Amino acid sequence: MSDQDRSPPGSDWGLESESTPQGSADQLTRFMFDTFPVRGHYVHLDASWRALIAHQEYPPLIREVLAEAMAATALLVATLKFDGVLTLQMQGDGPMHLLVVQGTAKQSLRGVARYTREPGSSDLRELLGHGQMTVTLENADRSSRYQGVVPLVGARIAECLEEYFRRSEQLPSRLWLSATPTSVAGLLLQRLPVGSSASSDDDLNELAEADDDWKRVVMLAQTVNAQELLELSPAHLLHRLFNEEVLRVYESVPVFFQCVCSRDRVANILRSLGPVEVQSILDEQGQVEVRCEFCSRAFSFDAVDALAVCAPASSVLGTAGPQ
Repeated sequence: MSDQDRSPPGSDWGLESESTPQGSADQLTRFMFDTFPVRGHYVHLDASWRALIAHQEYPPLIREVLAEAMAATALLVATLKFDGVLTLQMQGDGPMHLLVVQGTAKQSLRGVARYTREPGSSDLRELLGHGQMTVTLENADRSSRYQGVVPLVGARIAECLEEYFRRSEQLPSRLWLSATPTSVAGLLLQRLPVGSSASSDDDLNELAEADDDWKRVVMLAQTVNAQELLELSPAHLLHRLFNEEVLRVYESVPVFFQCVCSRDRVANILRSLGPVEVQSILDEQGQVEVRCEFCSRAFSFDAVDALAVCAPASSVLGTAGPQ
């Protein structure tokens, strides 16, 4: 890493444009405090958020929560070193009974929300009712799977995820999220472990110093407002909040909307239904149409294609049986 990646107090921080540049708004930026055991991530989503909701009609309050969940998922993925899929899911018995956002190690995102009636509040305890938040991490080859579950402890997603980090990662974390109908942004701070043990005086002093540093960083971050979070470029935002600190800012990475649905995946669903169920759908509708819940893309199978998908391999290949 070159010296230009470090931002000492009083430097110009490489500031060129105060607002997020057009065409590069969908990005995630990682940073570290050189003198504090604290790391951070900032994400801003613009085109990717609009692509996610392009084919969905959501009430404004549900759209706001889904936007925050999308930014939160990007921040969650950024804290991990893995090749797979992270799924943030919230479900309950309220007006919005299900919300799912998935993110990959490449920072591709997709998401969907399901509701039975228009809510009167974006407070999660009213929006979801009695429910929970689940974070699932699955390797790309599906060889391992981790799942953490936390109750809906607060009104906002940020509060629930702070509780998730406290329970599962045991890392003190603070999260700020803000959304509009066209964009969403988020800031995540995490205190990193210090000291080899709590048994020596040196370690105890280091822990006490780290506590003070963490409180200072959080105090500075708490001065951010929604407009700044949404409109300032990463460089300007970090300068606005931490201009007296020495930061190591890493190159931003793109974040984008991408759905993994495909005709092959839908064919596998039809195989799992079996020929009897598929024939029942054909008798009723004349064809089988499956629409992706994430992107609304429709996949249609006529009678020939649908039954061919469900047929045994030997039938499809025309393999003769024993003579």
